[in-house]
Amino acid sequence: MPDLPWIFTRLDLRALVDIAAVGLIIFAVLWIARGNRATQLIRGLAILIIAVVGVANILNLSALNWILGHALPALIIAVPIIFQPELRRGLEQLGRTVPDMFGGSRQVSQLERAVEEITRASAQLSRLRFGGLMVIERETGLQDYVDRGVQLNALVTRQLLISIFYPNTPLHDGAVIIREDRVLAASCVLPLSDNVATGGQLGTRHRAAIGITEESDAIVIIVSEETGQISVAHSAGRLVRNLDQERLRRVLRALLKIDHRDRSERPGRRRQSTQESTDPQYEGGV
Repeated sequence: MPDLPWIFTRLDLRALVDIAAVGLIIFAVLWIARGNRATQLIRGLAILIIAVVGVANILNLSALNWILGHALPALIIAVPIIFQPELRRGLEQLGRTVPDMFGGSRQVSQLERAVEEITRASAQLSRLRFGGLMVIERETGLQDYVDRGVQLNALVTRQLLISIFYPNTPLHDGAVIIREDRVLAASCVLPLSDNVATGGQLGTRHRAAIGITEESDAIVIIVSEETGQISVAHSAGRLVRNLDQERLRRVLRALLKIDHRDRSERPGRRRQSTQESTDPQYEGGV
């Protein structure tokens, strides 16, 4: 029987567990970084480290090797600081894998009513060419932004939303933040995205919408003042544009998983299950 390569003679259960753990860590880092600017940071950092280490070893530069050896502890501290927003978002996503375990599920009827009111208000704002910015809070809390806005804590109605965004009224600047079926605050200032790839040719409302989705799992409805176009931002800057009233309703229901919640709570009720009604990207996105 031929001898096995030396690497197979050294593999045991502990080595396999070790390799699997390292692989899972690398996969988790790439999963957290996917679809945002952390991808470019990781790529740039990897290229820099490979180039410097390669040059130091090929040319046998002892001073540079000494610096690299002593810089590793600093890199271990620097990486969490550089990727702090991405790591926080990844941990939040991990925590949302079991959102209903602690009784955090929301009432389907409240969400359905809120979506209907938001949809009608957005369509009316679009027809009137009034700019609007409506943030729907999900699992990530937005209380910091609520506290910096004008407190309302009012029931979501299309009349209220249209009144808030009527031009030259005291609250028309900024965003409204909605939790379940309540408008918590208006005139809220959101963080602007500095991702040039997504926000370079967009206005302030769209950049603010992308910015808050980069820091949370919120869903944001944007009505353009210039064109009347309705868009939805979600999932770290993904933008679904050119929506009408019916398509906006379907996108919001899909992102909020209203049909899924309704089926799970009322299994006897039939719901349409098509790609168009379950996949918001089918509606046309970036």
